Amino acid sequence: MRIVLATESLTSMAVDAVVNAANPWLQGGGGVDGAIHRAAGPELAEAGRRHVQERGPLPIGQVFVSDGFALPARWVLHTVGPIWSDHTREEADGLLGDCYRNCLDEAERLGAASVAFPNISTGAYGFPKEGALSVVAGVLAEGCRDLEVRFSLFDDENRALYLAHPTLGG
Repeated sequence: MRIVLATESLTSMAVDAVVNAANPWLQGGGGVDGAIHRAAGPELAEAGRRHVQERGPLPIGQVFVSDGFALPARWVLHTVGPIWSDHTREEADGLLGDCYRNCLDEAERLGAASVAFPNISTGAYGFPKEGALSVVAGVLAEGCRDLEVRFSLFDDENRALYLAHPTLGG
């Protein structure tokens, strides 16, 4: 596994798959989700609408795969992270770990060589950034994967946390 800490937006990364920190209805919103939907075009919302009509809202930690449409990425891996205040710390950590683990598994299943992640749940969902980073590092330490894993570190706080982490940046 090769880890890349990037400062560019997920919407401009030339990777096989980008991860969308989605809402359960797969219809875009604010932050990363809204940016990915705007960049991908209206087909992305239509794909999400069809998925929800057929299967219901996407559960926390699960993954829905769509085409990348107008994005440079071939696929979008949509996952719903936990809302920090809705769970105990242990539950939230487990659910966030499921998001990362299931996206990595799905990327491998698709045959992707590269996947790019945002910091899932650390925006509007309120997950503490340092706690989320510990979960990410734990998932990455679980096993060797034949993937390039990129993290979009769009702001100074996240960049500093990742760069200071002993296994991810330091």
